[in-house]
Amino acid sequence: MRPLLVYATAESIDLDLEVADFLAAAIEMIHAYSLIHDDLPAMDDDDLRRGQATNHIAFDEATAILAGDALQSLAFETLSDAPLPADITVQLVRLLAQASGLMGMAGGQSLDLLAEDKTSNLSELQTIHAGKTGAILKVCVSLTVASQPALKSKESQTFIQFAEHFGIAFQIIDDILDVTQDTQTLGKPAHSDTKNNKSTYPGLLGVEGARQKANEHITAAFDALDSLPYDCQQLQSLTTQMLQRKY
Repeated sequence: MRPLLVYATAESIDLDLEVADFLAAAIEMIHAYSLIHDDLPAMDDDDLRRGQATNHIAFDEATAILAGDALQSLAFETLSDAPLPADITVQLVRLLAQASGLMGMAGGQSLDLLAEDKTSNLSELQTIHAGKTGAILKVCVSLTVASQPALKSKESQTFIQFAEHFGIAFQIIDDILDVTQDTQTLGKPAHSDTKNNKSTYPGLLGVEGARQKANEHITAAFDALDSLPYDCQQLQSLTTQMLQRKY
């Protein structure tokens, strides 16, 4: 999903797809490292990911930790090799570091763990998932638009607003799927959130309430794209595909 967001955004603003290759690879490395660490016994303690044994099950915990660490470092090395002016590259490295660090994914994951066995309100839940899941989805778009300096600031912000709504909807649908689908369909353990007593949108709003909230953010995402003077067909198609994940 994350590389697809990069390429769909790149196509809409006519960014060289060779540049997009570096952005997409770097972001997916960060995502893959986060999944390896997320599955560890100290985190969510899952033994299945994408229909296969998780890294620490297939190998061991030390290998899983080191594999994640290596992927994180390789992501920034890859991003620094993008064929872009140095000042833009520095900006991209900063954006990816912010999205994956304390104020983004890692911080959101920490808040998610702290919220186990507690009841979070909607504002707290949104803060958790804006970091844990939304930050990396958002940076797919923010990195891409930052790589196209000809883009107007207002247009860049609209693309990023789209990504924010897309990210929230993506997480809500993930939460819904966790309680409505089976392990075979998901490719990872079903009801994992319930097992770990996590704060989720269905847990707070009920399944139908969560579906309504997801639809609100999807509508806002489409509205943002509709307001842009670009061909956003690929981004619209990607958003539609997200809707079709049997939620």
